[in-house]
Amino acid sequence: MKALVIGTGGREHALSLALSRDPAVDEVHAAPGNPGIAAVATLHAVDPMSGESVASLARELGVDLVVVGPEAPLVAGVADAVRAAGIACFGPSREAAQLEGSKAFAKDVMTAAGVPTAEARLCRTPDEAAAALDAFGPPYVVKDDGLAAGKGVVVTTDRDEALAHAAACDRVVIEEYLDGPEVSLFALCDGTTAVPMQPAQDFKRIHDSDEGPNTGGMGAYTPLPWAPADLVDEVTRTVLQPTVDEMARRGTPFRGLLYAGLALTSRGVRVVEFNARFGDPETQPLLALLDAPLSPLLLACAAGSLADVPALEWKPGAAVAVVMASRGYPESSSSGDVIVGTETLDVESDVEVLHAGTARDASGRLVTAGGRVLAVTAVGTSVADARAKAYEGVASISFPGAQWRTDIAALGG
Repeated sequence: MKALVIGTGGREHALSLALSRDPAVDEVHAAPGNPGIAAVATLHAVDPMSGESVASLARELGVDLVVVGPEAPLVAGVADAVRAAGIACFGPSREAAQLEGSKAFAKDVMTAAGVPTAEARLCRTPDEAAAALDAFGPPYVVKDDGLAAGKGVVVTTDRDEALAHAAACDRVVIEEYLDGPEVSLFALCDGTTAVPMQPAQDFKRIHDSDEGPNTGGMGAYTPLPWAPADLVDEVTRTVLQPTVDEMARRGTPFRGLLYAGLALTSRGVRVVEFNARFGDPETQPLLALLDAPLSPLLLACAAGSLADVPALEWKPGAAVAVVMASRGYPESSSSGDVIVGTETLDVESDVEVLHAGTARDASGRLVTAGGRVLAVTAVGTSVADARAKAYEGVASISFPGAQWRTDIAALGG
């Protein structure tokens, strides 16, 4: 079969790499892709936000499956256009992608489905925001209602900072603060069935010890040795399946990847947010450990036949991804800085350098082209072993202004 992956980031590199290693996949194409993806797929210039352009490319290439990676094309309806062209697509419809496209919509779905989550208020004016902040008290949690590339959330004890963030957004969801560690749990969905993957943990803030502003994610690891043994079963029963059932009841079945961001609070599991696609950087370590070909899973989601797919299996050990970001991130990013050292890791079987914000300059050199530049991903016999290998990989790579956290997976054992 032929597969086409839409997107430019580390998630798309991980998906393309997994598909390139799938014995059922003869050709992998990507659009627009990046220099790392170019090593495992044929790249094509296309506007990923244009459903018509993506569908046209898929027809031209004769692909059997289109995988839409990022959230913005999904919210824009790219998956709808691909399906309308008669091509199998992994990714939810425009309506179903509102689970990520609108925090208020997601809260409404959770309420209807009885999914445990934080109490929240949708605010459209400064007065409404001020009243909500006072009602919930600090720490204040203020979320941009729309897409914000993972950086639309402010958690602060400073009321003025919370008000300023609310004022900078069109609409915000202000909610109660949830204590406890956060966990990411992904589920493959075909509109009826939800099949969970194993839990992972993402590190959102830019600096060590979870300090500084939120980013799109500075690293992740899986599995979580400290997580409750029944966590996956509980979340599938109380969060994932009820959400899939509610979306089907509304006539907008969810087909694709449902990402539940969870807080393990003192009062039990609560949903922090939903995403409508594979998370980045959790996808990198998860796919490194998935012990099954990827294409049958994605095709089953598109075809509504997940119930017929064997249970997911995972390789023993652990995987850790450490993100290397450019100078100025997350407030800004630096482009054109020459990256050296990635080629030295090509011979390491336990380490993959997954590209996110990279490009080639006029001389063919690998350079930075965005905020999050690379995700150095390693597998090992334990979290500690994988972590050590990932940071050895990071030490082999350099570019001006490079920044990374030094505590990714430090608590994993």
